Amino acid sequence: MSTGTVATFEDSLERLEVDWTHTSSGSLSSVLEDVCTDPTVGVPLPDDGAALPSWVNTDPTPADLREAATGVTAAGIGIADYGSIVLQGTPDGVEPVSLFADRHVAVLRRSDVVSGMPEAFEWLGEEFRTGHSSAVVATGPSATADMGALVKGAHGPKDVHVVILDE
Repeated sequence: MSTGTVATFEDSLERLEVDWTHTSSGSLSSVLEDVCTDPTVGVPLPDDGAALPSWVNTDPTPADLREAATGVTAAGIGIADYGSIVLQGTPDGVEPVSLFADRHVAVLRRSDVVSGMPEAFEWLGEEFRTGHSSAVVATGPSATADMGALVKGAHGPKDVHVVILDE
C-alpha cells in the first residue's frame, strides 16, 4: 500500500483518538506486551507469520470475556479515509473478543489498508462471494450521546489501538 494511504489512515486514527504502532511480525509479541492490559483475550491471527503470544487467552469462556481488559483481533482491512477497521465475522463468533473488553487491539497488515469506501466495498464483496457472511466496520472507540453527555464504551471498547504489521 502506498505511503500516502497509510499516512491518511494514521491521520484518521489520530482524529478518532486511536493510537497505532508499526511493527514487524517478529516483534508483534513485544508490542502487544506494551499495549495490552491483563487479562487479555484474543483470536488466533491468520497464518501469515504473526502469532499471538501464549499469554493471550485464545479460547475464552464467557467469564473470561467479561473479565478481559484487552481483546486482540485481526482486522481484514483498514479504511484510510475514515480510520475504520473491518473485522470479519466467523462461524465460531469471534466478534465478542473485540467488543467485551475496555480495550480493543486490532492487528492489521500495512498492505491491507485501502483508500476509501469504494475499495472497501470491493473487498467486502469478494469476501462475501467467497463464503464470509458478516463483517463489522468499526470506527474508533464505542461512543454514544443518547442520554446527554458523550459516553465512551457504552456498546463496545472505550479504547482502540491498531497494530500495523509492516511487511
